[in-house]
Amino acid sequence: MEVILFELALTFYFAATIVCVLELFKGTSTTSRIMFSLVVIGFALHTANIIARYVLSGHIPIANLHEASSFFAWCIVLLFFYLEYRYKPGLLGSFIMPVVFVLMLSSSMLPRKIEPLSPVLQSCWLGIHTVLAFIGDAAFAMAFGIGIMYLIQEHYVKSKHIRGLFRKLPSLQMLDDINYRLITIGFPFLTLAIITGALWAESAWGSYWRWDPKEVWSLITWFIYASVLHVRLTAGWRGKRAAILSVIGFCAVLFTFFGVNLLGKGLHLF
Repeated sequence: MEVILFELALTFYFAATIVCVLELFKGTSTTSRIMFSLVVIGFALHTANIIARYVLSGHIPIANLHEASSFFAWCIVLLFFYLEYRYKPGLLGSFIMPVVFVLMLSSSMLPRKIEPLSPVLQSCWLGIHTVLAFIGDAAFAMAFGIGIMYLIQEHYVKSKHIRGLFRKLPSLQMLDDINYRLITIGFPFLTLAIITGALWAESAWGSYWRWDPKEVWSLITWFIYASVLHVRLTAGWRGKRAAILSVIGFCAVLFTFFGVNLLGKGLHLF
């Protein structure tokens, strides 16, 4: 059953992504409603899949790369709903749903077998540490999408091209405000994830920090977003600079999430 639920969720996310891409060129209120409905159905199926996998495994399903990619996508969609409700930024789905679909597609290609947790993962820290990290990363993923939207809209403004996407995208001020809001959400979650990870490492291995590759890259990512907040508050870096830093920061997030595992080194391998 959980396999069927996952495949159905993937199908609806794929359909939503197609509609999102079409919306960039010939979007109407009808296509927007269709896209949102597809995402809602996909999210409901995705949630059911996560619950089913939790029941089967007995723990939160984030113990392998298939589960982690799926849960990452789920967190992004959850934040997508929040932003749609709070800000209603036009065309947000067109920049976010492709990311969600790629994560789900990647998840579908990875081994799905449910295996018993290793002794080190049999801890309450598993849920606490990883959920904090995923929520933070999801906020950074949304900031990445908003940053791309900002750069496109700024290009239209500078070129004085006031047709097409210019009329569909939110104002530069709104995009900049949302970008900042997302980073202020993601940064505390990332900070707490690093702290809880250190506490977990101490209880499991007797050391708070072991210079594991994922630990190092998590710290690099933390410094990138700390720098974004610092220069924004002290040097007034807003707009284009903040958008570019959001894109760079998310690249670091992706490398931390996938790159370390693909390199096949470290204690955090699934």
